[in-house]
Amino acid sequence: MEKLLLRVPEAAEVLGLGRATVYALLAAGTLPAVRVGKSLRLPAEQLRRWVEERAAQNERKSEVRPTE
Repeated sequence: MEKLLLRVPEAAEVLGLGRATVYALLAAGTLPAVRVGKSLRLPAEQLRRWVEERAAQNERKSEVRPTE
């Protein structure tokens, strides 16, 4: 069974980012997170959507290049 909530090191590994980068994104409110007691967890499905949204934004930006 796939985990629903990931610890920061697990999320960093899945995203291919460093732990410090994930903590910085969390502090900035960029990544979705859930508090469980004193622990911070990242919902796997929301992380997946976050990546898909960023990829779509990047794709749209690359399509809107000015022509010379």
